[in-house]
Amino acid sequence: MRFEGKVDLNILLSKIPGYSVHKSGNKAGYGVYFDDELVARCFKKHEFYKFLEENNINWKHIISRKLLPDDAILVIVRETLFIIEVKYQEVAGSVDEKLQTCDFKRKQYLKLVTPLGLRVEYVYVLSDWFKQPQYKDVLEYIQSVNCHYKFNELPLSWLGLPVKR
Repeated sequence: MRFEGKVDLNILLSKIPGYSVHKSGNKAGYGVYFDDELVARCFKKHEFYKFLEENNINWKHIISRKLLPDDAILVIVRETLFIIEVKYQEVAGSVDEKLQTCDFKRKQYLKLVTPLGLRVEYVYVLSDWFKQPQYKDVLEYIQSVNCHYKFNELPLSWLGLPVKR
C-alpha cells in the first residue's frame, strides 16, 4: 500500500486486487475481505473504542485517557492489532516530538487488547522528509522500543495480509 499524505486505509485496501472493504453489519469499523474471506478489520479514531465495547472491554477501567489512532487494523490470522500513524512533513514542525511517544502509546493499546489475547504493533508511515540526518536518533529510538517505521508504504506481507499472485 502506497501512502501519500493523509489517506484513508479503507480506500487504499479496496484498490488492491482481490480486496474489498465494507461495513460488517452492526460491527465496529470495516471488514477487510480478500477473495470474499474476512482477513482483517479496520478502525479509525473512535471506532476502535466501539470494537472494545463489542468485546465488553470498558477502556475507562484500563487507561485514563482515550488514544485515537489514525488507523488501526486487526489482522485476524496474526491476532495482531496494528496501530498505523501516518506522518507526512515537508517543513520542520511539531511531529518530531510526537514520534517519540510510540512506546507509551503501544503499551496503552496493549493494555486495552490483552484481554482479547491480541498483540499490538505500532508503526509509523513516514514521508521522505524523515530520511534527513537529524531524524537518525529518533528513528533508532522507534526501533529500540519495539515500534516500527516504513517510508511511504506499508507492505501487505509485512502486516500478514494475503497478496494476489
